[in-house]
Amino acid sequence: MHLMIPFASAVSEAGQHAVTTLALPNLERLLKQLTPAERDEGDEYSLSPPHERALARALGWHGGDGLLPWGARLAAQDGIAVGNAPWGLVTPAHWNVGAQQVSLVDPQALALDETESRALFEAVKPLFDDEGYTLAYAAPLRWYVSHPSLADLPCASIDRVIGRDVDTWLAADPRLRRIRRLQSEVQMLLYRDATNEAREARGALAVNSFWLSGCGLPQADAMAAKLTLDERLRNPALGEDWAAWAEAWHALDAGPIAQAWTLAQRREPLQLTLCGERHAQRYEARERSLWARLSQAGKSISLPPLLQGL
Repeated sequence: MHLMIPFASAVSEAGQHAVTTLALPNLERLLKQLTPAERDEGDEYSLSPPHERALARALGWHGGDGLLPWGARLAAQDGIAVGNAPWGLVTPAHWNVGAQQVSLVDPQALALDETESRALFEAVKPLFDDEGYTLAYAAPLRWYVSHPSLADLPCASIDRVIGRDVDTWLAADPRLRRIRRLQSEVQMLLYRDATNEAREARGALAVNSFWLSGCGLPQADAMAAKLTLDERLRNPALGEDWAAWAEAWHALDAGPIAQAWTLAQRREPLQLTLCGERHAQRYEARERSLWARLSQAGKSISLPPLLQGL
């Protein structure tokens, strides 16, 4: 078993404080049974967040920052014939224009249904067609695009961009100029789109842009362990709802982490990966002598600095 937990910590002052309020007895006793293994060091400005890098390693993938082919993998799971071509994930989005910055609203807040999404998809598709892109529809918040240029196009994960200034993540890389131009054209096209006018009339957010991420050529999964990616901390962390985040942590501690501790007690194969906004730390169960187990049992684990260090 390999339990992976994204957004186990946060770099904001409020997030760092929330860590100090957590009471996670099962995580504490589990960590006393495990040995620190691989650590992924980064910073909060990498295009690929730690949980995506950790998952890519578990899948046996290779690729640089912002070059992990989640688009191709998700498209294949959605039944799209990806072949050997490069693909990217296109997420319909609302860009909120403020006085100081343009930020991307969590796409889940759009509550975009199938009918609206397909109408918007058909409206923007000719713009992609004119640029030689192949655009494919899968779900209201999952459109896909294919083009040879996507094979080595570094893009920021949408998990990096939600609630933040989009310009931070739209680097001056000349390879992104084409995408930025498409974003501008889509924004102009959707400004007076009938679907958006109907949404705004009922008080819903307009879909006024898109975000491209997860570009690259398909890679085969080579995962050996049974992996459980528990994402319950994601939404409250991205929404900076730290009370809900702490509640989700406590539920996680009482559920999957308690189950993992039971496996550790049975001395079964086990891995745990905790991912923050900068780093990821993997732990694993290793065979230890009786003396080592007794010595470790007497030690205490200080969770706040451990989690804050992610």
